[in-house]
Amino acid sequence: MEFAEVVRRRRMTRAYTADPVDPAVIEQALDLATRAPSAGHSQGWAFLVLDTPESVRGFWTAQSDAAAEGGSPDRWLAGMMSAPVVIVPCSRRAAYLDRYAEPDKTRAGLTDHDASRWAMPYWHLDTAMASLLILQSVTDAGLGGCFFGLVPGRVDAVKAVLGLVDSATDEAPHPIGAITVGHPAPRSEGARGSASRRRRTPWEEVAHRGHWGAGWSGTDSSGTGGEV
Repeated sequence: MEFAEVVRRRRMTRAYTADPVDPAVIEQALDLATRAPSAGHSQGWAFLVLDTPESVRGFWTAQSDAAAEGGSPDRWLAGMMSAPVVIVPCSRRAAYLDRYAEPDKTRAGLTDHDASRWAMPYWHLDTAMASLLILQSVTDAGLGGCFFGLVPGRVDAVKAVLGLVDSATDEAPHPIGAITVGHPAPRSEGARGSASRRRRTPWEEVAHRGHWGAGWSGTDSSGTGGEV
């Protein structure tokens, strides 16, 4: 499949069939995920793959009140829980702080391992880019995937069930979300996503040449021109 076609076909899949996922597809997706860019080539990511019924069930029990209490999940949750594979991408802040304390990076002034010196937590950003590569990879393989966030009040429970607790250093990998993977069920079986109700904004409406407000045509928002 051509790259542009992969990008256009990728969508968030919210319901899956019971068909198993070829482990080779997951391995290739992880291989391609590690090709994502990272600050200083720190590669501060890790991926927990849950591909057995027990491990997947344990994740959902930790992530969802309905699953934990044996209640009836809503349409969205029921569809998501049908995925045979869940990948939990995790960021590793320590990898970045250690990397920028190395001799070739000392000019950055981060030798004291103070995370507050960073303009933004690139460990999360880079892991998110790796996650997108996973979504694109499974799309290319004819599968479906969906990235979603963890429930705020249940993050600690998810970390505990996945073994992401390091009380000694507090530097265990941090889950930035999770990705369900599987064979897509008919769209009628899953919850409708926002993309089915909201217009996709054309790139011409969000791109600006030269400075904010110029727009792609080179005319600023005041209508006074501003060709660049």
